[in-house]
Amino acid sequence: MNVQRFGADPTGQSDSADAFDTAIAFAKQWHREVYLPPGTYQVNRHILVDNVTIEGAGNWYTIVKGHQVTLSTPLPDGSVHTGVGFYGKYVTDGGSSNVHLSGFAIEGDVRERIDSDQVNGIGGALSNSTIEGLYIHHTKVGMWLDGPMSNLRIRNNIIVDQIADGINFHTGVTNSVVANNFVRNTGDDALAMWSDKIEDANNTFDHNTVQTPVLANGIALYGGTDNTISNNLVADPIREGSGLQVGSRFGAQPFTGSLWITNNTTVRSGPFELNWNIGLGSIWIYALEGSINADIEVVGNSFLDNTYNAIMLVSDFPVKDLYTITNVHFKDDRVDGTGTSVVSARVAGSASFENVEARNVGAVGVNNCGSFHFTPAGSEFTLIDLGGNVGGGTTGPWLAPWELPNTITCDDRPPVVPPPPPSPWVTP
Repeated sequence: MNVQRFGADPTGQSDSADAFDTAIAFAKQWHREVYLPPGTYQVNRHILVDNVTIEGAGNWYTIVKGHQVTLSTPLPDGSVHTGVGFYGKYVTDGGSSNVHLSGFAIEGDVRERIDSDQVNGIGGALSNSTIEGLYIHHTKVGMWLDGPMSNLRIRNNIIVDQIADGINFHTGVTNSVVANNFVRNTGDDALAMWSDKIEDANNTFDHNTVQTPVLANGIALYGGTDNTISNNLVADPIREGSGLQVGSRFGAQPFTGSLWITNNTTVRSGPFELNWNIGLGSIWIYALEGSINADIEVVGNSFLDNTYNAIMLVSDFPVKDLYTITNVHFKDDRVDGTGTSVVSARVAGSASFENVEARNVGAVGVNNCGSFHFTPAGSEFTLIDLGGNVGGGTTGPWLAPWELPNTITCDDRPPVVPPPPPSPWVTP
């Protein structure tokens, strides 16, 4: 069903939203696909999608573009604006299923971040669906999915210049995959799973490229069970976030089961945290609202040209005596260059390390503050050496025997030593 047959204007001069709706209705009735030919189509509100396939001519050629529209009366969800977006039905309305979107661009016109506004490129609940080959620009969030929902595949999309997140799995998203996407210049987490009220489970973020999140993290997980973060590249987070974050925060459900963080690469990550006035880790495990004790496997990752620390495990100071981080396992990871330490521990708990190789380390390998009681028995954080941890920097081996298992080596703000550029590893 060609939308132009139903009155859609490919010049973008007149609003085509009603024509889109009519084409979708006919396509569903006759079990056909909706086709968006080359052109620019003006759409200034949500297009509701359920049990329908919408395909463009490619995201360079088919552009769905809308203005930000101020509503005369706020909607029940709190929105005071609307704008272009393709939305599944919300869960309270039954959710949507069997939706397939591909081959077009969504060009928004969002002027400011208002968290209650539903002005995202893709929204609602989309089970048993696919989103492929889209280009999403200047919306609030590229894709904000409100579950519970299951079996969504998001592949080969480009999401840039968002006021908030790139993609967020919010509330009970399960058995879904985000793969081979490019996300740049987001105003919040580029890719996130947020287990708000209901845990996200059995999801995978794989082979995505994230560049310059302006605020918050490259990839963040807030609670959930049996999720995987694998083979992603994250570069240059700017402030108040890391390349990778595992966080007990934002009212999320606890981490349970296993979390696999495997074969990812971070570059120039671990920026300065202006609220704490310290440097973060390129991977940041954060016990703010509860202890983290799920099985967390951090395996085969490369942390390159780290601004401060490569690895940080931390709890906020007001709750440092309430929450711990345990059952975290680092194995076969490589660290090439740190401005300060390889590991910064600012929490009670423990982690194990096996075959973690580090070089060009700017400060002592382990900055172990524990929970800041500085007891005669040592730090409240224990490092478990499972062997094969080699390399270091100007102060010697990064995991030296004298640091084990819990020697206090706390230096809140060591001088930063800029590391040299990463270089190839020499395999023995």
